[in-house]
Amino acid sequence: MSHPSSPGAGAPPVPSRRLFVQGLAAGGVVAGLAGAMPARAVANAGPRVATAPQVLSGQQFQLSIGESLANFTGRTRPAITVNGSLPAPILRWREGDTVNVRVANALQGHPTSIHWHGILLPANMDGVPGLSFNGIAPGEAYQYRFTLKQSGTYWYHSHSMFQEQAGLYGALIIDPLQPAPYRFDREHVILLSDWTDMDPGALFRRMKKLAEHDNYYKRTLPDFLRDVRRDGWSAATADRGMWGRMRMTPTDISDINAHTYTYLLNGTAPAGNWTGLFRSGEKVLLRFINGGSMTYFDVRIPGLKMTVVAADGQYIHPVSIDEFRIAPAETFDVIAEPTGQDAFTIFCQDMGRTGYAAGTLAVRHGLQAPIPARDPRPLLTMSDMGHDMGGMGHDMKGMEGGCGANMGHAGHGSAGKAPRHAPSENGNPLVDMQSAATGPKLDDPGIGLRDNGRQVLTYGAMRSLFEDPDGREPSREVKLHLTGHMEKFSWSFDGVPFASAEPLRLNYGERMRIVLVNDTMMQHPIHLHGVWSDLENADGEFQVRKHTIDMPPGTRRSYRVRADALGRWAYHCHLLYHMEAGMMREVRIEE
Repeated sequence: MSHPSSPGAGAPPVPSRRLFVQGLAAGGVVAGLAGAMPARAVANAGPRVATAPQVLSGQQFQLSIGESLANFTGRTRPAITVNGSLPAPILRWREGDTVNVRVANALQGHPTSIHWHGILLPANMDGVPGLSFNGIAPGEAYQYRFTLKQSGTYWYHSHSMFQEQAGLYGALIIDPLQPAPYRFDREHVILLSDWTDMDPGALFRRMKKLAEHDNYYKRTLPDFLRDVRRDGWSAATADRGMWGRMRMTPTDISDINAHTYTYLLNGTAPAGNWTGLFRSGEKVLLRFINGGSMTYFDVRIPGLKMTVVAADGQYIHPVSIDEFRIAPAETFDVIAEPTGQDAFTIFCQDMGRTGYAAGTLAVRHGLQAPIPARDPRPLLTMSDMGHDMGGMGHDMKGMEGGCGANMGHAGHGSAGKAPRHAPSENGNPLVDMQSAATGPKLDDPGIGLRDNGRQVLTYGAMRSLFEDPDGREPSREVKLHLTGHMEKFSWSFDGVPFASAEPLRLNYGERMRIVLVNDTMMQHPIHLHGVWSDLENADGEFQVRKHTIDMPPGTRRSYRVRADALGRWAYHCHLLYHMEAGMMREVRIEE
């Protein structure tokens, strides 16, 4: 097994060669703000081979958070970087070690933070301002210190305002004490993200004013006439009427897409052709991390099968697939065996099919395989959102649709039950839809991936390589509905945004079940800090251990939590702008 060489423990923050411009089409960090390169130098830098990001390993680390200039689109814009790098350096740790990470804030006038996503640690090391600690003030530093109780592929990012969107994210690899249950010859980290030239705060304000800004594909009169020819006048008009009352369109797949974003792979735009090397016949471990703020990626390597061996850092029974969807904050480890050609494209299209990130696996630098055409744009259906066009006798308040759909098992002990909604949802101006009865849909590949001729990973196909690590039946159950209002771009749990919500209180040591019901038309990756989320199957049995549970529209999913970490923890949607708009709670684990 091999991994990229490291400049050594606690190495000073020397910018790697990767920092200087890769040509305007490729993009990259061009300079620190203090010594910004003149525009002429930027424009004339020309394309070059993209190299690997800096790797820091050991137990002592010095990280400096500052501003640099970045250019991914032909326009130079400020970015937030770590040690001058975007993405931040790869941190390479070892299970069982105690790591010391000194994080200094070199930003002008802005506090900052780092959250170690999916890492088990004391609450005051979790890095969430206002909950775990006060944040890191400008000119100050914070010493993170904790012992590593796990191994696998993780990542780290800011939990301060919109800094994650501006570039403050990086990969985190923890090597295991015991050998992995699979063999590989070399590995590459594949960190996906989304970049905007806009100030992220201004982008959030735009979403609040016009949430549908990036939805360029609204249905037109010719589309309606096609629907009439296919389905008949009454069905077509009923469908249009329902969408109209819901104040949304079937093309509204993601809030923000390639009309605003440039998609990056290891900090490189597609034209930069990030390249990971291989020798024919090698087993190559690819550690995929979705560091995107708002983007789901559908990932495949045309011509290669992938074997998924870990999810969110935890080993699973190997699953052979052609493609997988990765939600923001999730990680998947896959093994590929490239052979028969000198280059393969790593193709990562966004869920709405508006753009893609891409890189290359090749036997040497400078090669590139064809980039496939994007798949057709998917259209949402009523059943995608837990609604059934067969039962039209329901009350629709605004976007509400209590359509009496029975989606089958709805998690442990709730098969066939329509969900009960919290009283706080009723008459709530921040809630414009309530889903009908839903199920976990663990075997559904998801919108745009069904019946596409490829073997697509599902949650139902993944099983942890170990039994339920706790073994106890949950002693109680907490149910939360994911709620929102599309036009107001307001998001919440049970219709109560974070600023108005009481903490969710857990008793230290208890085993409990959380049931989530997605009442909205959007997909939400839900992350509970500090503890594992042990996803259950439709019969309430342990399925797979994760730190982030994806919730497609019209689903009801349940998972077990062992409350074994005292303190105050964040619990939120990992779509950054949904979290900032209110889909967040505080969880308190108390004696």
